[in-house]
Amino acid sequence: MTSPATDVVRLLTVNGETLAVAESLTGGLVAAEITAVPGASKVFRGSVTAYATELKHELLGVDAGLLAARGAVDAQVAAQMAAGARRALGADWGVATTGVAGPDPQDGQPVGTVFVAVEGPSGAGRGSAPRGKVGALRLNGDRAEIRRESVRSVLALLLTELVGEQTGNERAQDTEQNGGF
Repeated sequence: MTSPATDVVRLLTVNGETLAVAESLTGGLVAAEITAVPGASKVFRGSVTAYATELKHELLGVDAGLLAARGAVDAQVAAQMAAGARRALGADWGVATTGVAGPDPQDGQPVGTVFVAVEGPSGAGRGSAPRGKVGALRLNGDRAEIRRESVRSVLALLLTELVGEQTGNERAQDTEQNGGF
């Protein structure tokens, strides 16, 4: 059985696509998981660990008004972080993590509140608007367990999107091989 990171690297390689990561509560753990896989250099563009709230705006382009109104632990913030990583690092796919690992609540959110996000190319051709998904998590455990589960969850979300894209590509190839029918 392979790891989620291994599967991510394999699918990105097969698709000829690249990945960028934006992290807050995971502090570089997502990037570490990906880069631990042999061959990751073919697909991994880089990462931004924007732990401080203002860096989410300055480095990733997260809307300052959104951050002021809702704080850093928010679904829209996660989505904008993924989009910002994708844009800033020139990747096909961007993923992001933001949340509260503890020991104290943050921005009015309890410990274990985490948002993970993925943004990638549209399934309807590269010229279309990007597609994205955000997962809202309520995790239990200590700080290390919350961070570890956040990594697992964002990789699982990315895998779901990549498998969907792979299935779409296979259908497109089948259509071409069958004379367009």
